[in-house]
Amino acid sequence: MLERVSSIDLPFYTQGRIVYHVVPAAARTTKFLWVPPRFVTPIFVVCDIIALLTQLYGAVIVSGTQVTDPDAASKFAHGKEVVLIGLGIQVACFGLFSIIAIRFHFTSKRFAETFNQRMGGVPRDPYFVAGGQKRKFKRDWETLLWVVNAACVLVLVRTVYRICDFALGKTGYIEENEWCAYVFDAVPMLPCIALFIYYHPAVYLPYLGFRLPKHVRQNQADYMASNVEMSR
Repeated sequence: MLERVSSIDLPFYTQGRIVYHVVPAAARTTKFLWVPPRFVTPIFVVCDIIALLTQLYGAVIVSGTQVTDPDAASKFAHGKEVVLIGLGIQVACFGLFSIIAIRFHFTSKRFAETFNQRMGGVPRDPYFVAGGQKRKFKRDWETLLWVVNAACVLVLVRTVYRICDFALGKTGYIEENEWCAYVFDAVPMLPCIALFIYYHPAVYLPYLGFRLPKHVRQNQADYMASNVEMSR
């Protein structure tokens, strides 16, 4: 019930980096993104951790209860409720993030032209060179947005399945029919992981470290100047 899938947090991290990669500093506002730009990734990762710890607490209650305990039924019910609350937090968190990510997919189109100008080089060239780095990156950041949105839908399908599975219990239809696990758990996760492998964020985004460079976080002037200089 508590297995950790790293691909769940991949959309959070990738989305946060795309925002700083595409949106000019002046346009990075809470009003535009619905969340503070600097905390796009941390907010949802922390919510996901809270959801996981809540599920863990509920699982501990259930696993630590003996059938022979006088209040076993009450403890089992309480543990189940706590786990469902944790799963509910996860769905709410990822649902909100999915809405924000899909909305950003459309609102970010306004920055496509200015993005190419900032990157310098030949506009039709599928690659660009980021300031201070030798390797080339793909300009087609819209493709990476499609990957993030697809991953959001797939993870949501899996999370809703897990809620239904746990709510119905061991005697429910889902537990008694193995095909449900393959269709609603394994199948959504396989393309989710495959997409991020094939369309790896490192091919599109120049800065994937734990902390973004100061000129990327605060001001685009140096970033623009360095790219123009290297494109000459």
